[in-house]
Amino acid sequence: MSKVRVCFLGTPEFAVTSLQALLRDEHFEVVGVVTQPDRPAGRKLQLTPSPVKVLAQEHNLKVISPESLKADAAAVAEIASWGAEVGVVVAFGQILTQSFLDSFRFGCVNVHGSVLPRWRGAAPIQRAIEAGDLESGVTLQKMVKKLDAGDIIGIRRVKITPEMNALELHDKLAELGADLLRVELMDYVRGNLAPTPQDESQVTIAKKIEKHESQVDWNLSAKAIDGKIRGFVYGPGVFTLLQGKKLKLHKAVPVSGPVSAEPGSITTVNADHLSVATGDGILKLYEVQPESRNRMKVADFLKGHDLKVGDKLGV
Repeated sequence: MSKVRVCFLGTPEFAVTSLQALLRDEHFEVVGVVTQPDRPAGRKLQLTPSPVKVLAQEHNLKVISPESLKADAAAVAEIASWGAEVGVVVAFGQILTQSFLDSFRFGCVNVHGSVLPRWRGAAPIQRAIEAGDLESGVTLQKMVKKLDAGDIIGIRRVKITPEMNALELHDKLAELGADLLRVELMDYVRGNLAPTPQDESQVTIAKKIEKHESQVDWNLSAKAIDGKIRGFVYGPGVFTLLQGKKLKLHKAVPVSGPVSAEPGSITTVNADHLSVATGDGILKLYEVQPESRNRMKVADFLKGHDLKVGDKLGV
């Protein structure tokens, strides 16, 4: 069988792993790449290409970066000229029209970072950790216009451990997503695998994370706050206020059980951690980051901050 000609659409590091897998697989030929335009990044806000664009250029692939495929007829015409048989979409970041999805012989498939239909939407990895899910995974779906609602071609699953953060889960799912392309995508285009519809009664939505969600609400449970800390680790992070200044929280351990102290109150000051009362349970803080400082262990933080039992976080 001749190589399957692929148009790849993706932007961040999560998509790089999938593109690398396709480039290494002798059954596929990546005929062109579509990614988001260069964006300002770093302290100097220099225009920076996406990770996918960097990889594409390293392999001398055709690459275009339209601001919006929906509004760029020239870009769509160029993609059509590549003669791709399937579009592979991985964290591309733009909404695609039905006519674009239908322009490929085998349509477009999407690697999505959850076990669909759970966590359709923008932030499935972060929301899974935040919610305390025990399992996550990655789904290869046949794309339709409705968000993440396409028939399922394949799924890989992974357990979420109590210590796992969103970055660690991200890396595991990126590898599993690449494996779906190597195996299930090829079975699909060969006609050996029929996609199955999603169960609409099980849909949950992974909404985009808003900045206001970063501030800790100490009335939540210790488990819920820990889920936010681990879930928001690669943006936007989680913070509380201490003496009117921001204090980012990086590493914590929740301890369940009833608490008599007011939420946000320090209950013990230990050599290596602070214990803070929540709406349900105690949150032990082990790594923090004061305003305009680097991340540090609480043991080092306490050397410059004279905290005592009863002091309040969040004010």
